Amino acid sequence: MFQKYALFPHLNVFENISFGLRIKKMDESLISGKVEKMLELFNLKNYGKRRIDQLSGGQQQRIAIARALVNEPKVLLLDEPLGALDLKLRKEMQHELKAMQQQLGITFIYVTHDQEEALTMSDTIVVMNDGIIQQMGTPIDIYNEPENAFVADFIGESNILDGVMIDDYLVEFLGKKFECLDSGFGRGEDVDVVIRPEDLDLTPSGEGKLEGIVKSVTFKGVHYEMDIVSNGYEFLVHSTDMAPVGATVGLTLTPDDIHIMEKGE
Repeated sequence: MFQKYALFPHLNVFENISFGLRIKKMDESLISGKVEKMLELFNLKNYGKRRIDQLSGGQQQRIAIARALVNEPKVLLLDEPLGALDLKLRKEMQHELKAMQQQLGITFIYVTHDQEEALTMSDTIVVMNDGIIQQMGTPIDIYNEPENAFVADFIGESNILDGVMIDDYLVEFLGKKFECLDSGFGRGEDVDVVIRPEDLDLTPSGEGKLEGIVKSVTFKGVHYEMDIVSNGYEFLVHSTDMAPVGATVGLTLTPDDIHIMEKGE
């Protein structure tokens, strides 16, 4: 399925969906039954005679999927199929597509540059960079245990700092030593330290291991997004607590919040 759907404007909805079946020279009665089944499946039962230009973006997207699925493929490749939709409709269609895949039992290979979309829809994620697989795993594994800085930065937002392994389970960054859960690195080895924005907790000034000044605050609905400068590094922080711009705050984190990985090239 193409990003821009590639529907035939001179054919109506029924003819668009049946196109692949006609290429196969299938019997007309079988074609009619299969197309009607698809229309019903996609809640478009009475849309068969409509022109493509009479449909909304979401309806056109459903027709494009139905045209692909009516051929009963073993694997369906979807190339950024929601890229042309607005944000609200895209989120609705994410859930519809996932439910459709589970109902039909067909393997979907879904290409997307939208990290949230990948996390929302996938059973297995493959992160690629310049044609090379960086990591493969479940959405939870990819997000919580990225194997390198590229994956950490690509899937979700991350603070990535220069660090030095002092010993197993002990790393130094921003001039301070922190306990972590990582081992097996060489003593004194330069490493990348990854900290997710939601893992940094705000505390009153003087109570955190790190101290910083709030540079900006943006309300995101369920949390505040803050830029906090500490020891020359600008942290991105997501928190339900808020400190005003210019305030001095403490930042705390636990060993489980610190992810260590080999230094990227």
